[in-house]
Amino acid sequence: MNKVDKAMTASDNNGARKSWEIRIGGVGGQGIVLSSKLLGIAASLYDGKEAVVTQSYGPEARGGAARSDVVISEDAVDYPFVIQADVLAALFPEAYTKFRPMLKEGGTLIVDSALVKVSEEDEASAIMVPATKIADEVGNRLTRNVVILGCLVGATGVVSREAMVQAIRKQMKEKIVEVNIKALDAGIEFARNSEAS
Repeated sequence: MNKVDKAMTASDNNGARKSWEIRIGGVGGQGIVLSSKLLGIAASLYDGKEAVVTQSYGPEARGGAARSDVVISEDAVDYPFVIQADVLAALFPEAYTKFRPMLKEGGTLIVDSALVKVSEEDEASAIMVPATKIADEVGNRLTRNVVILGCLVGATGVVSREAMVQAIRKQMKEKIVEVNIKALDAGIEFARNSEAS
């Protein structure tokens, strides 16, 4: 089973996944909260699913620990926090260290490879995204959180690309919409290439 296929393993009897618990962790200033909001908006407003988003920050606005939980379901969400993550996206070493134990067995681990070094055990299965490099290539380093989001969407199919594009258009200033859509698409493409390799 490759890195991306394992994201699809938990499903109902019809083969369609019913719910997702997603945690995005990093530090303030990396766009963690925005990422989770985009995912929640895409799911609830544009893909017709139920979604709950919660955030937690350290005392510092920038540089302090930050995490967001997104619970997405076909049905009503019973509990708003992640108990066992189906997906963990870690954008900073401390987020990986702190939250890795809560990732379900067979869950999807996505990390920014420029910032996070994973254990030997995780090396074979983690999706290691050079998010900063990709963001620079699309024209704005600040889009690395959207690159990670694109990879998450491409690897899991938790929401559609179209829903994510709509969420970006709704939440972002017009002047940065197109570069963020490019970042999203670059992340999706990276996930698909990871699946093929």
